[in-house]
Amino acid sequence: MQYDAILIRLGELFLKGKNKQRFIDRLFQTAKNKLAAFPELKLEKERDHFMVLLNGTDFEAVLKRLDLVFGIHSYALGTLCDSNMDAICETALPAAIRACGDGKSIKFESKRNWKKFELNSIEISQQVARYVGTHAPEGSIKFNVKQPDLAIRVFVKEHQTLIVSDVRQAAGGLPIGLNGRALLMLSGGLDSPVAGYYMMKRGLVVEGIHFESPPYTTARARQKVYDLAEKMAHYLPRGKMQVHMIPFTELQKAIFDHVPESYGMTVMRRMMYRVTENIANSRTIHLLANGESLGQVASQTPDSMWAINAVTNLPVIRPLACMDKVDIMETARKIDTYEISIRPFEDCCTVFVPKYPSTSPSLKKCEKYETFFDWAPLVEKCAQGVETVTIEAGKPIRLDADTTDEICSLL
Repeated sequence: MQYDAILIRLGELFLKGKNKQRFIDRLFQTAKNKLAAFPELKLEKERDHFMVLLNGTDFEAVLKRLDLVFGIHSYALGTLCDSNMDAICETALPAAIRACGDGKSIKFESKRNWKKFELNSIEISQQVARYVGTHAPEGSIKFNVKQPDLAIRVFVKEHQTLIVSDVRQAAGGLPIGLNGRALLMLSGGLDSPVAGYYMMKRGLVVEGIHFESPPYTTARARQKVYDLAEKMAHYLPRGKMQVHMIPFTELQKAIFDHVPESYGMTVMRRMMYRVTENIANSRTIHLLANGESLGQVASQTPDSMWAINAVTNLPVIRPLACMDKVDIMETARKIDTYEISIRPFEDCCTVFVPKYPSTSPSLKKCEKYETFFDWAPLVEKCAQGVETVTIEAGKPIRLDADTTDEICSLL
């Protein structure tokens, strides 16, 4: 089945009051950028929806691109015809037969934007239903005006009419950029890319921060982060994601040299938050995010979160806090990060792992153990040594394979 047009319905923008039009303009531009690869398309912006005229373009390919745009509630797929009752009835007939092909019931609903049209909305629906009921093969149409399986909608405009016979869910959420920016603590694991996806879905531009400890972490671990960022970049309006790479080796070694082993993980996370806040402040970002899930590991118990979170004044969003791992994995597969995340290359959170990390750390003990070494200059050194990399969707960065193999062979 090939359609002529896609009517794009917007999501929660009706909540935005006087700012609504500005947000619609932002969403329209993002959709336009994502569809730039299809020169035959024509996009039209209406008061509360968009229209994509396909001009022969495969609609499935167009929907795949639009699925990367947050803020769209649903797609209404339809066929265009002239705005007269003969054309409307003749176009509606095959659409109704197809819709009822698997035993579904239908009804017609009409909306007349062109007020000079000869019939009102109710009369349009009644006349189309009569025509379909009269001309369809016997037994091929099942009407149900109260609880139909599908409502076939007729949108009458002055120059053309759209008959919608298929509605599909879109990505939902809010347009990216609506809520500012967030700095995401991006490891190479399953959770943080999924957390980034949900942050973007709620209208945030996400930048990543990654801690690496060479030679204990390898170039292949860095490659994982680049590849994960490339997948996430597809959702960003300009298709680019910035990742801040932090040299963490010296600080991480100092932590595990001076802090009791059971508190090593807790203090390490506190230091990561300090560095992250430093980078966020330097970029005027007022929100931190990570992939922590309540109770998943020792650093993600309520007591651990409290002890770790105490070092930052910035709000920390944890989109996965109450999600099951199975659900996180399902989303990772959906956004195509799963196979990258399970590559067996360690990040700095999985090296120097204490055998028995504290799951109920004391804040006072954390503060006491941090007096055992002069950590502040090391935190500053991490922030000063940041390397910012811009990852572009569709243009993955490939680290030199020979260098990668050479580093790995030394470990």
